[in-house]
Order: sequence, then structure tokens, then C-alpha cells
Amino acid sequence: MMCLESDGQGTGGSSQDCIPQAGEGRLETLSGRMNHVTTPLDIKSADLESASSTPTVPKKQPNLRRARVAAAGILSVGNVLNYLDRYTVAGVLLDIQQHFGVKDSGAGLLQTVFICSFMVAAPIFGYLGDRFNRKVILSCGIFFWSIVTFSSSFIPKQYFWLLVLTRGLVGIGEASYSTIAPTIIGDLFTRNTRTLMLSVFYFAIPLGSGLGYITGSSVKQVAGDWRWALRVSPVLGIITGTLLLIFVPTSKRGHAEQLKSRTWVKDMRDLVRNRSYVFSSLATSTVSFATGALGMWIPLYLYRAQVVQKTVEPCKFAPCSTKDSLIFGAITCITGFLGVILGAGATKWCRLKTQRADPLVCAVGMLGSAIFICLVFVAAKSSSVAAYICIFAGETLLFSNWAITADMLMYVVIPTRRATAVALQSFTSHLLGDAGSPYLIGFISDLIQQSTAESPLWEFLSLGYALMLCPFVVVLGGMFFLATALFFLEDRASAEQHESCSDPFTAGNCSDSEEASIL
Repeated sequence: MMCLESDGQGTGGSSQDCIPQAGEGRLETLSGRMNHVTTPLDIKSADLESASSTPTVPKKQPNLRRARVAAAGILSVGNVLNYLDRYTVAGVLLDIQQHFGVKDSGAGLLQTVFICSFMVAAPIFGYLGDRFNRKVILSCGIFFWSIVTFSSSFIPKQYFWLLVLTRGLVGIGEASYSTIAPTIIGDLFTRNTRTLMLSVFYFAIPLGSGLGYITGSSVKQVAGDWRWALRVSPVLGIITGTLLLIFVPTSKRGHAEQLKSRTWVKDMRDLVRNRSYVFSSLATSTVSFATGALGMWIPLYLYRAQVVQKTVEPCKFAPCSTKDSLIFGAITCITGFLGVILGAGATKWCRLKTQRADPLVCAVGMLGSAIFICLVFVAAKSSSVAAYICIFAGETLLFSNWAITADMLMYVVIPTRRATAVALQSFTSHLLGDAGSPYLIGFISDLIQQSTAESPLWEFLSLGYALMLCPFVVVLGGMFFLATALFFLEDRASAEQHESCSDPFTAGNCSDSEEASIL
């Protein structure tokens, strides 16, 4: 009951006029008490008053966040399997050479064909990923490369060309996954949470690569046949593809009307004009160059270093020891995990200090990595342990920028163009990076050996001199990240403005020219 004091005029004294409160059924006055009759008009009025006074709070789905995290986990597991399958062949490469009777050039052809088919297919899947159901494309890609890899383990020894062909087909299947999966994570999460989830996703690169070396050599030893190493990842791939179809949601990309008036040529032209995207893509190419060359040659380089130190005997007959490959694989797994955590943590902290934190953290990581990579070649002459320590530090810093680079792409590229952007960046990084770096290092090493006396010492030194190209390329990558920092804020603001204009609820605040620029 709420009562109002009157001033007493016209009544001869003070009085109280009482007004019923919500939920009371009677009305009190000076003359007495009477029952209040509820009418439909009263009910409607009360409902309107309640609706206006109580703010509407949307009900949150308690399981939505867990479902998104589970989807990101499944996508990350699929990425692990992609790289595990890719580097399982490297773990049994010597056995493949012996079985098919091919030399080093033939063995190297397996990786070259894989990367070339990957490069060609990536832009195609980027186009499809921006326009069609992404999780269906991902699942089909996983099922495809799983079946092809499993079938390749039954190829007879006289059909080496068929094995080369299957590796090319596997590259097509894996291109669909590497191109589209990061864009789904980018649409499921925002800001620091997105950085964390992309960090987990890109941790799969070193983890899967290291597990590929380990799986190839370990399964071969257990089963007594290298073919069984090629049958592990396909089984896991089929399971992961099925889980992906069931549990990964179909996330929103952007305004559907945009897709009808956009063309692939328009997407490519706008991406080339995005300076942050261009410089970060060039920086990613330098990372790919270094990781491709180091991953191919460092185990052999350290083996030759131990021969020079007389701690191991030269390998005259196969099978040779796989100890260095196993150690390098384990280091790659650990440094990948630490690098991802270091990069995500450093970026989160630096964002409190500067809005250009993402490219600056990448630049510092690249420049620091170059120093430790240089020290590898100094330490390897006298101590393999010291060389492994330098590799550990250098790889940790090098791997710290993978997830950050992907996160930067999500910031500076509009949602409906991200799959195309990832595809183009993947194509560029492979074309300028690991597609040619392993062969280039081997070619330089052979040139040096041809001008010197044949000896274990010069085999070691020539490969070391060739690998010295890697730290200089990494420094160049650091410069590209610094250039990215100059344009990062401008390009991020432009992408946010375009995304806001594409939203039907906020498009009215955009000018006609701004709306036209996103189409």
C-alpha cells in the first residue's frame, strides 16, 4: 500500500489518499474499505507496466560456449591429423626409397608434388568456402585424403609413379581443410578467445609434424613393415571427419545478399589492396621457407655434425639410425606448444599497451628466432646438445607467430572474404616458402661440395653454409611484420566498418559509398 499526504484543503485537516499496490485486491479510502474488481483492462495495463519497467534479458544457452569449444577442438584434431599424415612419409622415407628403388631426387618428388597440388587447390577451396557449406567441404576433404592415403599403402614396388600421384591427391584433400577450418573458428569466437582458439588450432602444425616423424618410425618398428605407418592416420581421419559433420555448427559468415553480387576477381583485387594482409602474407612465406628447410635438413645436418665430432660412425648401409629424426620430432612438438602459449600470452599482455600488439609481437619473435638459428650452426661444430638447445629456443620463437598471424587476418579481412584470404595466403606461403626451400638448400650444398674435396667435414660444412640462408630470410620476415604494424589499425578499422555496414540492423548508419564498397 502506498499513501500520499494531502495538504488538508477542503477537508479540514490532513489526510492520506491511498493507492493500491500491484497484487493488492482492495482499495482503502478515508470513508472506508472496498473490494477492488479486476477487469481485463487492469490486467493489460499491469502487463504493459511490468514489461516497461522490467528490462528484457535474453536467455543464454548454457551449452553454447561448450559446443563452440568442442567444435574448435574437433577442428584442431583434424589439423593435427593433416600434418601427421604429411610427415609420416618423411619418417619412413628411407624405407620408401629402398622398396621402390628410387634415389634422392625421386624421394624429394613426393613432397614437391604434394605442395604443388596443395597450392593449386587452396584458392579453389577458398572460393568454395566463402560460398557453400564449409563443414561439408571439410569432411569430404578428410574422407578423400584418408581413403587415398590408405590405398597408397598397397601400391606394388613397380608403380612408384602411382605413389607420387596419390601424394598429389592427398595434397588436394588437405588443402580443403587448411583453407577453410580457420575461418570457422574465426566466426565462432572473438578477440582474445579467438586468439586462444586459433593458437590451439595452429599448435597442430608442429604437433602433427612431430608426431608424423615419430609415428612413421615407431609404427614401422612395431609392425615390421613401413606400409602400416600409412594406415594409422586414415583410420583416425575417418573418425574425425564423422565427428566434424555431427558436432561442428554451421556458423554465420556475413550478410547473404553480399555473396550474390561479389565475384572472385573482386575478392582478390580487394585483398591485394589490403596492405596489412599483403605484408603479413609475405612474412608468413618467410616462416614457411624456414620451417620447410629446417624440417627437411636439420636432422641430417646434426647427424653429419656427430660424424665430424666422431661420436657416431658414418652410415654405409641401410637402415640408418633415426635417432636425430625422433629427437627433432619431439622438440618440434614441445616447441610448438610453448610457442603457441608464448605468442598468445605475449599478444594478450601487449594489447593492453598498444593496439599494434599483434604484428609487433610477431616481429620480435622472428628477429629473436633468427639469432638462435644462427647459433645452431656455431654450436653444432662442437656440441650437439648445445645445437639442440638453440634449435629449441629458435623454434619456440618462430612458432609463436602462427596463431597471431591467423588472428590478424581475421581482423583485417571481412568475414565473407576470409576463406579466400586464407587460401591466397596459403598459396603464397607455399609458393615462396617450403615448395622450393628444401630443394634450394640442397642445391646450394651440392654446389659447395663440387668445389671442395669430398669428405665428411665438407658434407657437414656445405650443408651448414646453405642453411645459413634461413636466418636471413627470417629477419626479412621480421621486417615484413614491422611493415604490417604501420597499416594494421587502418585496415582493421576498414574491415570493421565494412562488417558493420553489412549488418542489416546497422547498415542505415553507412553511406551509400560505404555500402557499395563491400559488394
